[in-house]
Amino acid sequence: MTNGWQEVPLKEVAKPISRSIPVEAGTEYRTIGVKWWGMGAYERETIDGSRTAAKTLSIVREGDLIINKIWVRHGSVAIAGKEVDGCAGSGEFPTFELDLNRIEPRWIHWQTKMKSFWEKCDSLSRGTSGKNRIKPELFLTINIPLPSLNEQRRILTDVDALSARIEKAQSLREEASQEANVILASAKNKLFPRDGETTVKDYVTVQSGYAFKSEWFTNEGIRLVRNVNIGHGEIRWADTARIPMERQKEFIDFELKEGDVLISLDRPLISTGLKATRVTQKDLPSLLLQRVGRVIFKNNHVLPEYFYEWLNSPCFTSSIDPGRSNGIPHISPKDIEKIPFAPPPLDEQRRIVAYLDSVQARLASHKGMISLRESQSAAGEELSALLPSVLDRAFKGEL
Repeated sequence: MTNGWQEVPLKEVAKPISRSIPVEAGTEYRTIGVKWWGMGAYERETIDGSRTAAKTLSIVREGDLIINKIWVRHGSVAIAGKEVDGCAGSGEFPTFELDLNRIEPRWIHWQTKMKSFWEKCDSLSRGTSGKNRIKPELFLTINIPLPSLNEQRRILTDVDALSARIEKAQSLREEASQEANVILASAKNKLFPRDGETTVKDYVTVQSGYAFKSEWFTNEGIRLVRNVNIGHGEIRWADTARIPMERQKEFIDFELKEGDVLISLDRPLISTGLKATRVTQKDLPSLLLQRVGRVIFKNNHVLPEYFYEWLNSPCFTSSIDPGRSNGIPHISPKDIEKIPFAPPPLDEQRRIVAYLDSVQARLASHKGMISLRESQSAAGEELSALLPSVLDRAFKGEL
């Protein structure tokens, strides 16, 4: 630890606070949630007081430190942002007010994203109750590095600048992808038939992943492909859950293979398009978790690359109507399997795939898009990989 720095327990800069309000039927309450692995707090849903057994809730304010007592061992800890100010949490979400004379909220914010911080939370959660909840007083015993406010601000300026570069690179990449998707959707709309006497089920089945229990999750081991990992044409591993590698053999039916076609079953459609991808060698080994579907081909009448392009066409996306399960838009394997699907002969499928490949190649080269999409993608990935190292150095006083 750098000279002049202290390492202090959280209780020196944070104190429990409860802004309790009574729960009444007929009154609506904005509820709060805290994502795993330091991904932040969010507004879950607005509920009527008749929908909760809680007698009171506590109001959260911007800048509060908040945890989920059960899942803090999985990094469910955050600094409340402006977007959740005024939300309410039950007793499962203890809230702490920071001493702003000693600490910047973002100093804690960045520590909640560190593996070492999650491990401290995990060690204090074990055995505290039957469901591994952490007691707020134990959470406050966690030690954190604490330089002066001026030093915190200096370091935060550097860390925030790196974070802004990552977000910019990712934003540019998504803008380019959206432009390309509009043009591709128009081409696909003309290429794929919308009717026929057969359905998806005549050619494929959609396998849903295994319901791995969260208490099995570890920091090391085989990766699980979850809904949150499914992007547009890629698996994103920034937020990774794992189970011990020695358990892999228990789930042979859920082992993924190179070329597998995957689709998110929760929130399959977002503003930037369909969440679907194909598994690559770099994604292996990995296992399929529930809420993600894998396409299993029944025969050789459909090319995987053709089916994948069809999934990403208006023929498919206009045919699904995700309902809501616990407030989350969702489709089931059966919903997909009943959609009309009439593939042409294999030679025609190959021609269509080759044509779409050529369209995408032209889009990539047009106006330097290849530079934008590939270099910005690489920049974003490189910067994201650099961030944990920068945070580690920052909290050791090496920046």
